[in-house]
Amino acid sequence: MPDPSPLPPLDLLIAAPRGFCAGVDRAIRIVELTIEKYGPPVYVRHEIVHNKFVVDDLKAKGAIFVEELDEVPDDVPVVFSAHGVPKAVPAKASERGLNFLDATCPLVSKVHRQAERLVRNGHHILFIGHKGHPEVIGTFGQVPEGVMTLVETAADAATVTPPPGFPLAFLSQTTLSVDDTAGIIEVLRARFPEIAAPRSEDICYATSNRQAAVKAIASQCDAMLVIGAPNSSNSLRLVEVAERGGVKARLVQRAAEVDFEWLEDVRTLGVSAGASAPEILVRELVDLLATRFTIHEREVESVTEDMLFKLPRTLVA
Repeated sequence: MPDPSPLPPLDLLIAAPRGFCAGVDRAIRIVELTIEKYGPPVYVRHEIVHNKFVVDDLKAKGAIFVEELDEVPDDVPVVFSAHGVPKAVPAKASERGLNFLDATCPLVSKVHRQAERLVRNGHHILFIGHKGHPEVIGTFGQVPEGVMTLVETAADAATVTPPPGFPLAFLSQTTLSVDDTAGIIEVLRARFPEIAAPRSEDICYATSNRQAAVKAIASQCDAMLVIGAPNSSNSLRLVEVAERGGVKARLVQRAAEVDFEWLEDVRTLGVSAGASAPEILVRELVDLLATRFTIHEREVESVTEDMLFKLPRTLVA
């Protein structure tokens, strides 16, 4: 009996860092600890992070996800998602006497505080972000209506007309394309030379690092797969970064979505994962690929991450 044909070789370049960031780790842990402390069910306003696997896992542990506070009963804890919420949401929760925990990423909260400070100082803010994203909604909800204008693209930056008589400042969503945002800022600074910049970079360390890691391997790959949800801004940006690096790229939520015909002529495949995608999904993908290819796997680390965010005292006391 002849031996079966050997599987074709496939070199895997695994980008590092990838996957969970400190803010996502913290948000998920807040939900888990809340369930442990108070017992199920625990309500969560909006997806805690944009990843179906994570959400389904938390549902199995006793979390119930809702979009509005009106859907939360009076006698159960509620957690606010990592993306941040408008000020009106915790205010309404307090009025109802709800026991709420805020899982907003500290780096998003930093942007919130900057927005409040700029408005107190009389600035009008040009906010760089994607319309309708929960983080953008949450940030706009930190300040009075009309004191912030959304800028989504360089074309917007070239035509935006802020109200006269106010000093200008800009802030940005934390999960944007580093390169796109730099281009938008360049346009804003050319038009408004006196515009005030944030004290530090708004795009979070994890978003920047994951984009840099994809750039580091893109030129060596024939294709790239990014694990992440279609509503995950930072995951979508990783696909764009790969494509700009000259390599075809696709977003998949789970290994089962891989199109093997798309991989037919691929000899070197890059793999990354958005900041809300757990490492178990990366290993799931590698295991599936190993059923079709002889895998040679190599992790390419561009930077080491050691960021940790503290949990709320009420959950760890």
